[in-house]
Amino acid sequence: MTQGLPSAAVVPPALVEELVRTLVKGLRAFQIYLPNNPIYQRAIQNVRAAFQPIWAEGVDRLTFQIVETDLVWDEQVVYHQPNKTESLAWALFKDGMRVLTLFPGVEDEEIIRFLEIVQRARTLPSEAGDDLLTLLWEQDFSRIQYHFAEFFGEQAPPGLSGEGVYSQLPAGSADPVAVEQAQQETRSQIAAEAPPRESSIIELDDFDSTLYWLDEAEVRAIAQAVEQEYQQDLRAICLNTLFDIVEQRSEEWARSEVFSTLEQYLPHLLNGGDFRSVSLILRELRMLVRRTDEFRREELERMDAFTARLSDPGVLQQILQSVSEAQTPPSEADLGELFRELRPSALETVLVWLPRLANPAVRQLLERAAERLAETSPAAVLRLLRLPESEALPAVIGLAGRLKLQGAVPGLGDSLGHPSAAVRLATVQALDAIGTPGAVALIERALDDSDREVRLAAVQVLAARGYKGALRRLEPVVQGRSDRAMDLTERMRVFEAYAMIAGPPALPALAALLAPGGLFRRKESPEVRACAALAIGRLRSPEARELLLRHRDDKDLVVRTAVGRALREFGP
Repeated sequence: MTQGLPSAAVVPPALVEELVRTLVKGLRAFQIYLPNNPIYQRAIQNVRAAFQPIWAEGVDRLTFQIVETDLVWDEQVVYHQPNKTESLAWALFKDGMRVLTLFPGVEDEEIIRFLEIVQRARTLPSEAGDDLLTLLWEQDFSRIQYHFAEFFGEQAPPGLSGEGVYSQLPAGSADPVAVEQAQQETRSQIAAEAPPRESSIIELDDFDSTLYWLDEAEVRAIAQAVEQEYQQDLRAICLNTLFDIVEQRSEEWARSEVFSTLEQYLPHLLNGGDFRSVSLILRELRMLVRRTDEFRREELERMDAFTARLSDPGVLQQILQSVSEAQTPPSEADLGELFRELRPSALETVLVWLPRLANPAVRQLLERAAERLAETSPAAVLRLLRLPESEALPAVIGLAGRLKLQGAVPGLGDSLGHPSAAVRLATVQALDAIGTPGAVALIERALDDSDREVRLAAVQVLAARGYKGALRRLEPVVQGRSDRAMDLTERMRVFEAYAMIAGPPALPALAALLAPGGLFRRKESPEVRACAALAIGRLRSPEARELLLRHRDDKDLVVRTAVGRALREFGP
C-alpha cells in the first residue's frame, strides 16, 4: 500500500493511467526522434500537460511501486506491459528500482530528463560501467525520489534518493539549497556504508577454459541462425505487431494510438521509398476495412483515409518521382500493390507521369492502374476530357479509344472543339475505335475541321464505316458546289468516300463527271475527272468496270492514270 499519500483516494485511477500512458509514449518518442523533431517536442508538451489534472486534485506526490512489468499506485495496477523489451516498468525494475515518487513541479524539467536517462540506460552496452542508478545520481533530482534494492536487498533504506530529507522539510518550502545540502549528506553517508560495487566489465580470467568446442555442424547452425536474424524485415515485424493490436484490442484508445502511429509513419516510408512497407500497410488496411462489423464507423473512415491520401496529386507525384529516380526500382509486386489502391482522383497524375517513366516494367504497372481507373470511373475520364488545359488530355483521349469507353463519347465530343489540331485528330481516332453510332455521328463534325489532317482522318473513317449521314456534307464537294479549298489528295478521298457510302446509286453522277464533255456539257477539270474515275473503281460493280474500260484511252494523261489505277481494284 502506498504510504504518505492521504489524498490519493480522491484521484481517479483513470487520470493516473493516462499519465503513465503519456509517459510511455514520450519515452517512445525520445527513442525514435531527435530533439529538434516536432513529434519529439509535442511529446514533451503532452507529458507536461498530463500532470496538470492530477496536481489539480490537491495531491502532494505520486508514489509508484515497481513490480517487474507492472506499475502499482494505491494498490492498483495502472500500467502492465508483459513484453519486457517494451516495458517501462521492466526497464526500471531490472536495474533495481522498486519505488518511484514524483512531486509537483516535476513536469517542468526533471521528468523529461528522467525519461531521457531511462532511454539512455536501456541502450547502454553490456561492458559499460554505468547503469540507471549512477546516471540518476549524476542528475541530482529534487522533485523525483526513487528506492533501489540492488545494494540493500528488498529492505532498502528510505532516503536513498533524498526522500527522507525531502519529507522532513516544511510542507511547501522545498528550498533548493536545503534540499541540495541534505541530499549531499545522504549520498556521502550511503557511499561510506555501502559495500564496494563490483565492476560490470567481464574479465576473461573470470572463466575457466572449456575442454570442448562446437563441432562443425553446430557452428554452421549458429551461423545460419545469425544470418536469418539479420535478414528479418524488422519494419514488417513492427507493422504486423501494430495490426495485431488493432485486431486483438477493441478499445478505442488503443486503436486510435495505432492509427496515429501509422499516420505519422507513412510519410517517412513514402519519402524513403520503402514501398514494401507501404504495400504491407495498404494490404492489411484493405482487409480490415472489409470487416465492417468489428470496427466503429470513425475507425473505418480513418483506415480508408490512408489509401485516399496516396491518390492526392502532391503525394502521388513524390512517389512517382522517387520511383523514376531510384537506381534500384521497387519490386513489381510492391508497386502493383501500391498502384492497385489508387483512387479516380489520381488518374490525371498517372497519365501525366506515364511518358516520363523510363523503366518498362514500372510503366506497364502504371498503365494497368490507369486502365483500371478509367474503366471503373467514367466520371473521372469525362472530367479530364472537359479540361482543355490539362496536360493529361491527349493521354486520356487515347486511353478512352484503346479501352473503347462508351461513357467517354460525350467528353470526346467536347474535345473535337479543342484549339490543338493534334488533340482533335486523336479524338477522331478515339471515336473511330469506340465505333458506336453516337461516336461515328460525332466524327461527321470533323469533316468541316480547319485542319487538313483532321478532315482526311474523318473522311476515311466515315467511308470505311459507310456512314450515310455524311453524304449531305460530301455531295457539295463532289458536285462542285463547295467553296472550300482542298488539294488533289483530299479531293480524291472525298470522292472515294462518296462512292463507298452512296454505293451503286452514285454511278450516274460519277459517270457524268468522268465524261470528257462536249458542246452542250461543261467540261470538268482533269483533276475532277481523275477523282471520279477513282471513285467509280470503289463501286466494284460490272457496270463500273465497263465504264472505266471505255475511258482507258482517254486523251488526258491524269485521267488515263486514274482509270488504270481504278481498274486494278477489280483484279485481273
